[in-house]
Amino acid sequence: MTEIRNSDLRWIFSLALPFAWMTLGVSCTRLLAEPPDFNRDVRPILADKCFSCHGPDSKHREAELRLDVEDSTRAANIIVAGQPDESQMIQRLVTANPDERMPPLKTGKQLTEKEIQVLRRWIESGAEFAPHWAYVAPRRTPMPRDSGEDNLIDAFIAAELQKHGLQLAPEADRRTLIRRLNFDLLGLPPAPEDVDAFVNQKDPDSWQKSVEQLLNSEHYGERMAVFWLDLVRYADTVGYHGDQEHNSSPYRDYVIDAFNLNIPFDQFTREQLAGDLLPNSTEDQKIATCYNRLLQTSHEGGVQPKEYLTMYQADRIRNLSAVWMGATVGCAQCHDHKFDPYTAHDFYTLAAFFADIDEERHLRGDGGDTLPTRRQPEIPVHTRLERQQIQKLQEQIATLEGVTDDVTRQKLEPLKAQLAAAEKQKRAVMVTQALETPRTVRVLPRGNWLDESGPVVEPAVPAFLGKLDVPRRANRLDLANWLVDSERGIGKLTARVFVNRVWALFFGAGLCRTQEDFGGQGEAPDYPELLDALALDVIEHDWDVKHLVRTIVMSRTYRQSSAASPELMEKDSDNRLLARQSHWRLPAEAVRDTALAVSGLLNRQVGGPSVRPYQPAGYYRHLNFPKREYVSDTNDSQWRRGVYVHWQRQFLHPMMKAFDAPSREECTATRPRSNTPLAALVLLNDPTFIECAKALAISTLTNAQTGTSDSDRIRYAFRQVISRVPDEKESATLISLLQQDRDEFQKSPDSATKINQIGLLPKNSSVDPVELASWTSVCRAILNLSETYSRE
Repeated sequence: MTEIRNSDLRWIFSLALPFAWMTLGVSCTRLLAEPPDFNRDVRPILADKCFSCHGPDSKHREAELRLDVEDSTRAANIIVAGQPDESQMIQRLVTANPDERMPPLKTGKQLTEKEIQVLRRWIESGAEFAPHWAYVAPRRTPMPRDSGEDNLIDAFIAAELQKHGLQLAPEADRRTLIRRLNFDLLGLPPAPEDVDAFVNQKDPDSWQKSVEQLLNSEHYGERMAVFWLDLVRYADTVGYHGDQEHNSSPYRDYVIDAFNLNIPFDQFTREQLAGDLLPNSTEDQKIATCYNRLLQTSHEGGVQPKEYLTMYQADRIRNLSAVWMGATVGCAQCHDHKFDPYTAHDFYTLAAFFADIDEERHLRGDGGDTLPTRRQPEIPVHTRLERQQIQKLQEQIATLEGVTDDVTRQKLEPLKAQLAAAEKQKRAVMVTQALETPRTVRVLPRGNWLDESGPVVEPAVPAFLGKLDVPRRANRLDLANWLVDSERGIGKLTARVFVNRVWALFFGAGLCRTQEDFGGQGEAPDYPELLDALALDVIEHDWDVKHLVRTIVMSRTYRQSSAASPELMEKDSDNRLLARQSHWRLPAEAVRDTALAVSGLLNRQVGGPSVRPYQPAGYYRHLNFPKREYVSDTNDSQWRRGVYVHWQRQFLHPMMKAFDAPSREECTATRPRSNTPLAALVLLNDPTFIECAKALAISTLTNAQTGTSDSDRIRYAFRQVISRVPDEKESATLISLLQQDRDEFQKSPDSATKINQIGLLPKNSSVDPVELASWTSVCRAILNLSETYSRE
């Protein structure tokens, strides 16, 4: 069935060639630019091949030479501007003498001829250095006016395309646009009737109205939460040793609420890092501080508290720097960073901000192997939606209690029962509480937790990025404020990192492709002026996340067709110039959600405890302390969205794993997109997807609007899943499959009965067993098309 549409082949090739034209961050479309740009073209080469010996790390620097500092390179003719043949750098790169060749052969980091030519041309053009782009605050560049575009994004993109003899692609057809928008804003496909309404809409404002409608959907927060949960390594289990469950699900619901309520990103930051330190902190702000407790922990009886507290502080700095700074400060745990200006001292002064977190009780016996394990401090909470439900019930009861007639009394009792049940729905959640006396933090030589010879440090930000001006010991709230303060902190740098992440949700990749690393080993942005403009724009709009999303999806650049001509593929195969939209397979959660939605099974309840869908028997057989057996849900919780699926770090749900979801042991900024036989087998054989096929088959056979002919029913099922009718070849192929299965099941009715008995769905006595089994097979085929799970 994978040959039904040519677009399927396009999807396969788009997955197979993601980086074919990229070498060390030097884009093929930029490679011939004159002169080479230091940040875009030169620094990536030096960072990858040279900085480990000639970079920021003073302890391991060779020959006292820094190739990231201009003054150092001018000494001894290392680089002679305008004269590459007189520059020792070029001489040492091309010499035939293996003892003099750089980098040394033993490093395995020899430069390619193309890279040497980039360095040669850079020196010829004057060898102009520049500070690393990520550490320079965004600067405003006048919006290009000669592009003919009024939209901020379109103006920058169109102006650059003109330089390459290109222009924005035509707008995608309306069916594709509404599917794209639904997948991007909700993580769900649109209903067929919504597609028809949009396609037939003549209102010139229909696109804007659709955008606003979806931004106001409660499912928008569920879709946006997924990328944030990847970043902060949210999971339902501790990760280490027995990988026991811990209490974290209210935090997930807080994140969903934050996006739905459009909490400004600066406030979102403060609440997670330091909600407990905010004046008169609310219950939601306390829940938000679960962020500080999401790291992996061990509950093994013989752990050394000092060792694990050292591991915890390193984990926190890795995550903090990756999430908010796009940095790899964790690399400075044992020595100064080899590629960026972060020192080991910076690492430990950042760690000192978190030394007040009360978290070590579980290391002293108050954890154990219980399910869930205890990770004090914890508090019982209702989430925002639960509190709203309770308040509504209380108001209804109060209104009715003043009336004494029998009809009213009959209404009161069920309401009181609902209130009692709702009040019992409290869930425990790990929170952050500050110790009166923070733990002592020292610089640990070589990161050795047993070596206490290093100096004691106080909380401070990396020295090269400034300092905090507070009249007392700085705390986590000061750190959070510094991260988002655009005047006295690094708010503009933080905005650039955040904007880049949001951009990637709508174009498949960030303007800076290395979302996880804006440092020396990362890539320069493809459109640096645009990235800066969007960062400044989000700050000027008070960190309004929906404003940023709206700006992106209202652009012509976003609405382009994803189709690419052979000429464009040859010129820009990786779509760095953005002369078209991108086409990719949906993330794991959306793959599952799509199947549930189009089959009519999806439970759209927002928030609540984690759920356990079907999982292969025995998958947890190696989990110990305690041993456990996975028990799947047997009610409609089975059909809840993927964002609510129980996240077991050591044994991630196989369906999620097959579609590249991360285990969330560490920050994940970019999920891979693989194309494997295992994923196809999951779609065919996972009980959830068989249930979906069966539910779709029942709907196809019983829906009054379906029609009675095979071709009518195939049209119905196809539209439910892919939002369009099949062409003649597709219809004929599916009818052939249907008839083939009918013949097989009529010969072996027991096989049809077995298929019909799979799963939770009730038996449907009004449907012929052979017909139901045959149509289930057809629906499985439709649900297996790549178009079903592709965002075009």
